[in-house]
Amino acid sequence: MNDPVTQLAKMGTDADGQVVRLHLGPFRPYLISHPDHVQQILVTDWTNFVREGVFWRPLQRLIGQSILGEGEGWASARKILQPLFTARYTASLAEDMADTIAERIAAFDEFARAGRPIDVEHQMTSIVNEAVIKVLFGGRISPETADQLAPEFATCATSIGFRMLFPFAPYSLRVPGDKAFLRSAKKIDEIVYPLIEQARHERNDGKEIVSALLTARLEKEGRADLRQVRDDLVNIYGAASETTAMSLIWLWQVLHDHPDVHARLQEEVDRVVGGDPVRPSHVAEMPYLRMVLQELLRVYPNAWVVPRQTVADTEIGGVPIKAGSQVLISPYTTHRLAEFWPRPLEYNPERWANEKTERRHRYAFIPFGVGPHVCLGQHLFYVEASLVIANMMSRYRLVLTNPQKLRPVPGGATLRPKQKLYLRVHPNERNRTA
Repeated sequence: MNDPVTQLAKMGTDADGQVVRLHLGPFRPYLISHPDHVQQILVTDWTNFVREGVFWRPLQRLIGQSILGEGEGWASARKILQPLFTARYTASLAEDMADTIAERIAAFDEFARAGRPIDVEHQMTSIVNEAVIKVLFGGRISPETADQLAPEFATCATSIGFRMLFPFAPYSLRVPGDKAFLRSAKKIDEIVYPLIEQARHERNDGKEIVSALLTARLEKEGRADLRQVRDDLVNIYGAASETTAMSLIWLWQVLHDHPDVHARLQEEVDRVVGGDPVRPSHVAEMPYLRMVLQELLRVYPNAWVVPRQTVADTEIGGVPIKAGSQVLISPYTTHRLAEFWPRPLEYNPERWANEKTERRHRYAFIPFGVGPHVCLGQHLFYVEASLVIANMMSRYRLVLTNPQKLRPVPGGATLRPKQKLYLRVHPNERNRTA
């Protein structure tokens, strides 16, 4: 319980990906990591493994019935939201996103002049938050209100840690984190509902998600259930903001630990972007940046566990599993199995140099899940994260002031570092004068 992420991975890798039964008092879930078993649970037999049970209950109080849920609520949301997260639609939003990110990062000039380091977690979360808010709500939300939303989601994500690690604790009892979770969930509703009402009354054809979502719901159902739209937006916001921000936090320590990777990435950014404003068109011209992000997602996947509950008796890897059992897919473990990843603990972007021709198990890399429940926001992630990194590295020379060995801890369903990181930003004079 003191170090669940690392210990689960050790159990899974020591077993070479075989099914592991965990004994946690009265709670005895199955740890799943082998790509064959991942394929069975998330793809070939996915209807027998549902997003229900003790691991989902803490989140359901916030996410409601939408894309992160099950049943009709999930199916309806998936059908409506999928067209809004294609590569083409994401590209149509990218120009506005690029402007928002560039403006936000330019504010680091003040830190550079004062010689003050930036708080990595706070700044990465804030930048991603503003970009996602732009995509979701357009200009309907003030910067002050936007700044309120991110910490409330962060509180919800981190305050369910006790319930995730002790899922058998009854909800009739208040446990650590409950009060903070409910307070933040209420504040999120107080921000989101008025924005939906505003968009509903305006009824414009804007590209941002809330307008497109209302239009799609009206076309499909003839009405827009505000609670359903609220659930849709909360699900999208949580998936798009939390995961990207967490990945960007890990990145700066990784680049410090691998100066050769940092130097090559800096060279690519300097060559492609130069002294120009970073545009979405630049992203496609930076293949090494894509490789850096892919390897980052392998070593530090956003989801540390992907819980499912069995509907009917089944068998996984020769192990009989009874109906109602909990299975925990561990991407963090899958990405460290030596059978599929030579030197798995080594951060090496070159693994992805021949991605299209590499003969690797299709389900050995699952940072966004797979199958019918695959994350819709993966295109958005690569564009958004690339724009943030390219903007920061083209404008500044970045030095980590407190390098350290980071310890992964569960922040609800996502993986985050336990320690704080700080970056000192120095103007990148070469690009300023290019």
